[in-house]
Amino acid sequence: MSNLTKGKISTTLLKFAIPFLFASLLQALYGAADLFVVGQFADSASVSAVAIGSQVMQTITGIILGISMGGTVLIGRRIGEKKHGEAAKAIGSLTVLFIIIAVILTPLMLLATDGAITLMHTPMEAVKYTKEYIIICTLGIPFIIGYNAVSAIFRGLGDSKTPVYFVLIACVINIIVDVVLVGIFKFHAIGAAIATASSQGISFIIALFYIIKRGFSFKITRKDFRLDKESAKCILKVGFPLALQDALINVSFLIITAVINTMGLVASAAVGVVEKIIVFAMLPPTSFGSAVSAMTVQNIGAGERNRTAKVLRYGIIYSLIFGIIATVYSQIYPETLTAMFTNDPEVIKASSQYLMSFSIDCIMVSFVFCINGYLSGMGKSTISLIHSLIATFGFRIPLTLLISKISGVTLYELGFAAPISTLVSIVICFFYLRWQNKSEVNNPILR
Repeated sequence: MSNLTKGKISTTLLKFAIPFLFASLLQALYGAADLFVVGQFADSASVSAVAIGSQVMQTITGIILGISMGGTVLIGRRIGEKKHGEAAKAIGSLTVLFIIIAVILTPLMLLATDGAITLMHTPMEAVKYTKEYIIICTLGIPFIIGYNAVSAIFRGLGDSKTPVYFVLIACVINIIVDVVLVGIFKFHAIGAAIATASSQGISFIIALFYIIKRGFSFKITRKDFRLDKESAKCILKVGFPLALQDALINVSFLIITAVINTMGLVASAAVGVVEKIIVFAMLPPTSFGSAVSAMTVQNIGAGERNRTAKVLRYGIIYSLIFGIIATVYSQIYPETLTAMFTNDPEVIKASSQYLMSFSIDCIMVSFVFCINGYLSGMGKSTISLIHSLIATFGFRIPLTLLISKISGVTLYELGFAAPISTLVSIVICFFYLRWQNKSEVNNPILR
């Protein structure tokens, strides 16, 4: 277990966040491998199918990540309080909770596949491939859940390094199988889906064996592996708003994708390409946001509340450095990024336009993601849910719909909907922290 309540805050945060960032980078590479390989060896219909299918699966993953963050927060708090018996109950409850979710979510997603494809206005040429991709990936949901449960446990214990190895294994396997099935055997979207599901399964099995063999620094028994009412309540109190937030935001992305899909196959493929690039660009703020959450919760549990404000500030500063670099590069050399995922000149041009405006959001989310991490660590994830819903459904979706109706509009104009809506979130967060500042004078966030 790592102690996140001692030492220089800037250094401790950086040391904890870097493995998190590396794990996230590998996970993004793992996710982008499908689109990259398909883009090199298949047609635009396959690219569109993988782009749309992976977005649908990202919605499911977002729900799982939200619940897992609830587990990380509870385990971290119990460790900070040195209540190891309660930490064991939290680990057991998280495990049982995820088993229940896997049993419900997998068949539900299989039944919803056709509806999702229709609602997203999937281009006719890509419907068959999209359905195949989603169904195969859905069968891997238990593995996604299992991996995230194990990772949540390690991060709650203050160990952000071990999950890196599991993602590395999945990434390597995914790329190898992608190249073999898509590049050599020409399985197109089906090959990419098989690569994704199989690599997730192997990675989870290895992670499971590792955690069983390694054990814990405190006692945990079979009796702990039950749904403890209090632990489950605490996990869901933090995790459910985050899961709902991620789910609704991803649903909003699906709605936006559906709007853009009506613009044709090139636009559909272009947006899919940019979404993959943006995933990479937003890894630093995502990683620092998660690190802020883990540090905040351990410090709260240990009674070191005065450190949490500094944790948030350093998280934002580190994130901004990466965000500015990503935005500037995307303005100057967008084609060098988009051409990595497709050989189609039309798709490269359209996706470069979209990237230039969308990438401004990399700066904006540097504030929002870290504040969300801080609020989650404080057990106030409902605030994150509220501002995200207002920004997404009150601004981003309406703006996208409005701009798309303008005659002669391009993806460049549509891309501005993202940074504008995130700016709304920043304003809401700023006023909330100002209010909290006044009510908690001993722990000022804003000076």
